Amino acid sequence: MNQLRRPFQTSLAALAWTSIFIGTFLIACDQDDDDDVPGREGRTFVDNLDTPWELAFAPDGRLFFTERPGTITVVEGGEKKAWLKLDSVVQEVGESGLLGLTLDPDFATNRYVYFGYTYAASKGPLQLVNKLVRYREDAATKQPVFDKVLLDGIPGNYIHNSGGLEFGPDGMLYWGMGERYEPALAQDLSQLVGKILRLTRDGAVPQDNPFEGSYVFSYGHRNPQGLAFQPQTGDLWSTEHGPSDEQGCCQDEINRVLPGRNYGWPVIRGSQQQAGMETPVYHSGDTTTWAPTGGIFIKQGDWKDSFVFTGLRGQALYRAVFDPNDPTKIASVERYLYTTLGRLRNVAEGPDGELYIAISNQDGRGDILSLDDRIVIYSQDELEAARD
Repeated sequence: MNQLRRPFQTSLAALAWTSIFIGTFLIACDQDDDDDVPGREGRTFVDNLDTPWELAFAPDGRLFFTERPGTITVVEGGEKKAWLKLDSVVQEVGESGLLGLTLDPDFATNRYVYFGYTYAASKGPLQLVNKLVRYREDAATKQPVFDKVLLDGIPGNYIHNSGGLEFGPDGMLYWGMGERYEPALAQDLSQLVGKILRLTRDGAVPQDNPFEGSYVFSYGHRNPQGLAFQPQTGDLWSTEHGPSDEQGCCQDEINRVLPGRNYGWPVIRGSQQQAGMETPVYHSGDTTTWAPTGGIFIKQGDWKDSFVFTGLRGQALYRAVFDPNDPTKIASVERYLYTTLGRLRNVAEGPDGELYIAISNQDGRGDILSLDDRIVIYSQDELEAARD
């Protein structure tokens, strides 16, 4: 009996070792298919979010971010909590909702938080309006306290509403505003839609604005999203959605935004030129769509001085590399994380030099993954390993 069992046991042992070998081989092959990139899906910072839109780090290391349905969330010590809930006021209709947010340059002392959102001035029929407000965080309790309305009454729509908010080196507040899907309004200087607006931190029109008595800093914009100031020059740069659907395709833009300039929408697009209008410094081409959103200039590491932005339909992180001899020209745009995470909404550089990326697959247009929505962390080296 033992003699009969021994060959059988030997066969089982051989089969087991063979299975282990094949399993190890398959795992190795699977890793090869993923390009041997460790952490390709990122290190999760926070999850269980609903359409995170804009990110801003406070001087004390806390991360503030908006969630489009109407919540401002703060992450401190790895824990997230709702800082302010406005879901009873904010109207999330299509692309509208609680959107741009920024902290005052003197946040450490005045604790001001600025944000823009869409609300309903009327619900029958629905009349959407964009509004910019300022809150103050109580230093002792860290609770928000309403301070003032800076700007109100800007007509909204189900798409192309309030965009990014950013303070410039001049201490002024810049606010991107879509053209509420009425292209002709982008050329109308009597309207605040389809513009990038410039105002004081108290909501007044700066005396040195390019159009006397007007908040308008630049015009001819379709849907400016990410705003960022270039450290070397102090110039404002923006990402902007090109034409879509019945208006054409692709040609998403990176613009160097100068005071009083006309950026052409809807008269010109892509590489087209016309007297008195600005052609983008760089665009996505005639067959590629980025749907670009938040953008930042990197302050440290190998990517220092690059302009990095996220893409929704493009489902990637993009890095614009400037001509080393001319900071007004972009030499190339590199793509990272392509289709790895789905729709990417925004990016921020943390105090640790790593990049924090907001995933936006629950915005009504994405393929929701089990981990969505969330904010993930990558080092520059990890991103280089995930370059397309």
